[in-house]
Amino acid sequence: MLEYRNEYKYICSEAELKIIEHRLRPIMKVDAHQSGNSYRIRSLYFDDYYRTAFNENEIGIDNRKKFRIRVYDNPKEMIRLEVKYKSRGKTHKDSCQISQEVCEKIMAGERPDFDKNAPNPLKLLYIEMSMYDMKPVVVIEYERTAFTYPLGNVRVTLDRNISYSKDIGDFLEDRMNLTPIQSKGQHVLEVKYDEFIPDYIAQVLELGNLNRTAFSKFYLGELLKNK
Repeated sequence: MLEYRNEYKYICSEAELKIIEHRLRPIMKVDAHQSGNSYRIRSLYFDDYYRTAFNENEIGIDNRKKFRIRVYDNPKEMIRLEVKYKSRGKTHKDSCQISQEVCEKIMAGERPDFDKNAPNPLKLLYIEMSMYDMKPVVVIEYERTAFTYPLGNVRVTLDRNISYSKDIGDFLEDRMNLTPIQSKGQHVLEVKYDEFIPDYIAQVLELGNLNRTAFSKFYLGELLKNK
């Protein structure tokens, strides 16, 4: 049985993010991925022939999944294939590391070689590519500042400068041509936790005017890409 986490998203200004970041630093740990003030995340998202992932997101289907390949500051250093599930407002992520060779093959729209001993995300992607013409469709990149707290397995992320690219072939390059998704000065706050979030962390995140949103980086990037 999959274990799901609570996930809440909010649109914030730069000023609001700075206030939240200032409040979080004394009580939460900086994420292990982060060596400086932030780190880069770049994700390659997939969809099938029927644009199922895009359409399900658009109409708000509750039980759905998305495939993505994710890299960080050094794109070729660590490459992860992820399947993100959503059910009843909660999320679960299954992931595995893949090689550059496998990633480049998938980027080209080719199925990875079938291996019964491969991790589940890779086997599932193979099936979806075989049956539903699943393929990479859009790249999303942003800068993330992340904080963690063990009680409640809380993770708070501040995502700035969210952009998209349709240049799939450049996914593993150091730099890509990117187009902003949001208006200048707009960013995203994400709050994730298991069963509960400690009251003092919830209070730190309270600015009084934050509205929860169903913001999807993939959906907006794909929407803008096709305009």
